[in-house]
Amino acid sequence: MRRNFTLKMHDYIHRPEGKRKFNEEMFSEIAPRYDFITRALSFGRDKKWKDGLAAKLPEIKSPNCLDLACGTGDLTFRLARRYGQGHIVGLDLTEAMLELARGRNSFGNVEFVIGQMSQTGFSDESFDIVTGGYALRNAPDLKSALQEIRRVMKPGGTGAFLDFSKPPNRLLQRGENMMLKTWGGFWGLALHRNAELYTYIAESLKQFPDSSQLKGHLEEIGFRNIRSKKHFLGMTETIIFNKISI
Repeated sequence: MRRNFTLKMHDYIHRPEGKRKFNEEMFSEIAPRYDFITRALSFGRDKKWKDGLAAKLPEIKSPNCLDLACGTGDLTFRLARRYGQGHIVGLDLTEAMLELARGRNSFGNVEFVIGQMSQTGFSDESFDIVTGGYALRNAPDLKSALQEIRRVMKPGGTGAFLDFSKPPNRLLQRGENMMLKTWGGFWGLALHRNAELYTYIAESLKQFPDSSQLKGHLEEIGFRNIRSKKHFLGMTETIIFNKISI
């Protein structure tokens, strides 16, 4: 991964199939350190944000839940604790992440499957709740991912996602980009001897819609009751919405 990393990143992530392949390779590389780096990059706040997301989910006795880009299962296991009588599916592109998640799993109502968030393979209207931690920004094609979320979500269902957030103001965008590159570069060098590795967050955020545009995309797809909470000086955001029939 260290060889030609920057060239591969800039060449690959601007095309959906290239971004999918790049994500699979990169997350396979960082899987053993993924839990640590999410804590480090957020100064330990990541846990609180995920706890807050789970706490805001609706009171349902036994929902079907889908956690997209589940990684090592951080958010998936929060769903399992919240909905002890529900059925929880964690889906991820990377087998290395899923191996770690399965090794951590002590819940009887959780299963982990490999798959793509734009083509999950699940039936229409299968899930009451769809979540993701740092998922939407990594979608190879955001519109396709949002359409797939809507397809598999039951009418009245809830989506809840945590991710880095891009401010509408371009000056603030440049400042955020610089901060993410500097902090990500430090941890890339410290953990992998590759300062470029975690600059992917900043590069992927360049392609991602700003917080206002993202809400517009959600409304266009057919989601309503969109509410959000910013964290960390606005650099991350929890966004929650519902499926309403058009």
